[in-house]
Amino acid sequence: METKQYLEEIREINLGYLLLAQQLIREDKMAAIYRLGINQDVAELIEKLTTSQLLKMASSNNLLCRFRFNDSLIAELLSNNERDSSSAVSHSHAAILMAGQPAETIS
Repeated sequence: METKQYLEEIREINLGYLLLAQQLIREDKMAAIYRLGINQDVAELIEKLTTSQLLKMASSNNLLCRFRFNDSLIAELLSNNERDSSSAVSHSHAAILMAGQPAETIS
């Protein structure tokens, strides 16, 4: 894949993420803050974005979203492929671990 294609993919991901984030925030701000791993200030900023601002942000050549974990335990829990009840427990355990991490702040 060429650099131009990578940049197009990044922009598409950014747009999808921002649209989803804005929708989640408008429907239930507290749940969105938890699910997105952001703080109140970031949520309010995303909520107020106009379509033009949202498109401008999405056109960044850097990903606006990121993985919420730097811990291999969480990655292993989330990627558990077993189809029994332990999978649900693993996902719950990962959610609890991620919930304990501080929300992102605007730098």
